[in-house]
Amino acid sequence: MKRWSGRLAEGGVMAIGSMLVPLAASVVLALAGCTYYVPPPTTTVVPGAPASFDRSFGAAAGALRDQGLAISAEDRSTGTIVGKGDGGTVTANVRQQADGSVRVQFDAAGVRDQGLISRVSRSYDQRMGR
Repeated sequence: MKRWSGRLAEGGVMAIGSMLVPLAASVVLALAGCTYYVPPPTTTVVPGAPASFDRSFGAAAGALRDQGLAISAEDRSTGTIVGKGDGGTVTANVRQQADGSVRVQFDAAGVRDQGLISRVSRSYDQRMGR
């Protein structure tokens, strides 16, 4: 019986085991040279970033205007914005929480259009980049 020594065997066939080592080494070296660069983000709004009171207050006032409401009162010190239109009133209350987060609440009174408050809320979310 003949032993494999990594040389050509009878019939000119090289041992398979001796071919796999150089092949595996060349695959590993080829993949190690591949680099993938991620492009930098193009937006400036960071989802999940805490909103500031001023930004939230401005977005709430803008959302009321977006939906055709005329601002009748805007008091930054109390965080209250009152918009009138469609035969009723929509009030936005912006409050700074103890943990530093900002809470915005929209309330409607006497408004005929039942979808108005939903549209105001969506406008607010768009202005906040959500």
